[in-house]
Amino acid sequence: MQETAGLAAGFSRPLEGKVALVTGGGRDIGRACALRLAAAGASVAINYHSSSAGADSAVGEITAAGSRALAKQGDMTSGLDVKALVAETVQEFGDSIDILVHVTGGLVARKTIAEMDIDHWNRVMDLNATSFVRVIKAALPHMSNGGSIVGLASQAGRDGGGPGAVAYAASKGAVMTMTRGLAKELGPKIRVNSVCPGMIDTDFHNTFTKPEVRSHVAGITPLKREGTSEDVANLVTYLASDQASFITGTNVDINGGLLFS
Repeated sequence: MQETAGLAAGFSRPLEGKVALVTGGGRDIGRACALRLAAAGASVAINYHSSSAGADSAVGEITAAGSRALAKQGDMTSGLDVKALVAETVQEFGDSIDILVHVTGGLVARKTIAEMDIDHWNRVMDLNATSFVRVIKAALPHMSNGGSIVGLASQAGRDGGGPGAVAYAASKGAVMTMTRGLAKELGPKIRVNSVCPGMIDTDFHNTFTKPEVRSHVAGITPLKREGTSEDVANLVTYLASDQASFITGTNVDINGGLLFS
């Protein structure tokens, strides 16, 4: 009976004693990931760019529940900010990062190829793809054997995205390809996976997607709803844990069955 209880506890807090770094953790999917990782036992460093209220309240929730957390502002397209984030994480929690979850990213604006200039293209690629490289390079010297990296790709990386999203889709396709390449390069020490969300109820779609489009997309999924940030966070936490120890190089769809790959 004691053994069974111990096993159950291990599954309920599979990240006990681990340190997780979450970029873009101040709102929506990133914030949900930080809370879920902490609930699974991890100490969590939360990076945010402008969502200080969400990051600070997440730290409050995590510490109130008895876990450790910090929030640090930073622009993940800045090498200096990335280095400062990693430095504070290891200073606060010890010289080891077990889990890196990179949520930083965005569409910026919907622009067709005819409308966009190269500055827009570069900004989107820097925000979504190059920031992933920057954070991994900074965190890697501190990542422990058995570590896990989880990136945020997108369904757009598979299907090309909606109107005016070619730069965004291309950047997320780059994340997906990096995930495959890095899994081979960093294994067996570190596993690398990414998730590909479809229509998730976030500020992203509040800003860039018309309500009638959201309703239509939700209606044609087999599950007849939008996803939630918590849905994505549950998947991210599983991929980050040792329960997914034989999974690497994957880009996992989470879209309610809208797209099968």
